[in-house]
Amino acid sequence: MKTIDELLAEGVAGKRVFVRADLNVPLDGAAITDDGRIRAVLPTVKALADAGAKVVVASHLGRPKGAPDPAFSLAPAAARLGELLGSAVAFATDTVGESARSTVAGLVDGQVAVLENLRFNAGETSKDDTERGAFADRLAELADLYVGDGFGAVHRKHASVYDLPARLPHAAGYLIATEVGVLKKLTEDVERPYVVALGGSKVSDKLAVIDQLLGKADRLLIGGGMLFTFLKAKGYEVGASLLQEDQLPVVREYIERAEKNGVELVLPVDVLTSTEFPDLKTKAPAHPNTVAADAIPADQLGLDIGPETRKLYASKLADAGTVFWNGPMGVFEHPDYAEGTRAVAQALIDSPAFTVVGGGDSAAAVRLLGFDENAFGHISTGGGASLEYLEGKTLPGLAALEG
Repeated sequence: MKTIDELLAEGVAGKRVFVRADLNVPLDGAAITDDGRIRAVLPTVKALADAGAKVVVASHLGRPKGAPDPAFSLAPAAARLGELLGSAVAFATDTVGESARSTVAGLVDGQVAVLENLRFNAGETSKDDTERGAFADRLAELADLYVGDGFGAVHRKHASVYDLPARLPHAAGYLIATEVGVLKKLTEDVERPYVVALGGSKVSDKLAVIDQLLGKADRLLIGGGMLFTFLKAKGYEVGASLLQEDQLPVVREYIERAEKNGVELVLPVDVLTSTEFPDLKTKAPAHPNTVAADAIPADQLGLDIGPETRKLYASKLADAGTVFWNGPMGVFEHPDYAEGTRAVAQALIDSPAFTVVGGGDSAAAVRLLGFDENAFGHISTGGGASLEYLEGKTLPGLAALEG
């Protein structure tokens, strides 16, 4: 895989460099609530601009239906990128139309432009190779070189991720190089004990990675909404908690395999419950109950791991050599249900292990709860991409950069 440093050594001054970034930031209206993904691509964009390239940054945001939708405009992300760079960033109001062409044509050496949301064009995400390729052809007209640096999208076979690199000389940006290096530490010559903490709402989202980890990890800690399917599989009643009944057979099989393989599968001993889901807008006090994990009342739903479980999980992380954490332990957006996630984050900081926070909600939780990001070994920008890499899948965006 060619690196951006090699590209820079060859010279990029005066050349149009298409940077596929991941600017898929959370928005509250037009306000960005977490700019972590924008900051993550800064080193690549700045290095290219400083070397005199005409930098064309492109990304998706959200899930528009292949047509323009103001709710998913990248304009706020472009403005924030300019603030972080300390210089104005041009913004094209389309992806391959007149605005994109004129904006790119008007760039001077060292200037940066951002194209409007790639997913405003149906060709970006099309499953039809011809339609997707046609969109990639139009994107290729805007650039001389391609740099892939949107790690959060490399598991997608999309035009800007998979097809475009085949049409231009290409290299991996700093972010992708870092992410791949970190993931190799989780799959090759892992320092043990290797402890994985998995949370999030649905166990179905994590089945494939659990399947792989049962042959690689030494210890698995389970939290989030997915824990209740595990508790049910153990024969416990889970009240009104989130439950994926259709996944019970495979979860039972995983519990048996963990025991057979000598993998310590750690489940909560207590949980915080309530009769209703908390109000995440007003953050009104929820007054949760603390109950034993095997004694959840029929009218209660579990919303976080309990205080004894926090201590247990911290102890299970304390002696780790390597830790991968993906998925919050509870409804961390509400202060009454944030302590489980906070406890795991703090345990990672306190551990001497090489620690990786696996993107998505976990990364957002770290920032929302006020932790210093530099206190962790690495915070990934791509939760889904990280999981698929650990599952052993070929990621289209990485394969394209290696081609």
